[in-house]
Amino acid sequence: MIRIKRTDSENEDFVKLVEKLDRDLAERDGNEHDFYAQFNKIAHLKNVVLAYAGDIPAGCGAFKEIAPGTAEVKRMYVLPEYRSQGIASLVLAELEKWAAELSFKTCVLETGKRQPEAIRLYEKNGYALIPNYGQYEGVENSVCFEKSLLQ
Repeated sequence: MIRIKRTDSENEDFVKLVEKLDRDLAERDGNEHDFYAQFNKIAHLKNVVLAYAGDIPAGCGAFKEIAPGTAEVKRMYVLPEYRSQGIASLVLAELEKWAAELSFKTCVLETGKRQPEAIRLYEKNGYALIPNYGQYEGVENSVCFEKSLLQ
């Protein structure tokens, strides 16, 4: 059974999962990794969700405000041995629920073209492709998505 926990970026389990995420992204992104890393700092994230399989931290995600009413989903990751079990969708749903509770109207996010499993996850969970925003404008490897939280 998967247990979901709300926390912040000081949580040690989150920090360890993000270290694994960063290693994975460094392999996928190659020379472009430093560009993306500058936008993925985790200090001061107040809205972090962890998924536990028993006592094992199996997945994580976070969001932060990037504009009034708009939350940006960040640092989504599931350990390889726990993938294809719906954990990422559970984390994403909890992030969306929390963002809506805080009166956010929209979630946006960026992922890379070299992460087809992430693209499938977001499409499956109702995210629509949008033009690249902010620092991702004109970045060939970036793909951006948006979802309304208004029901």
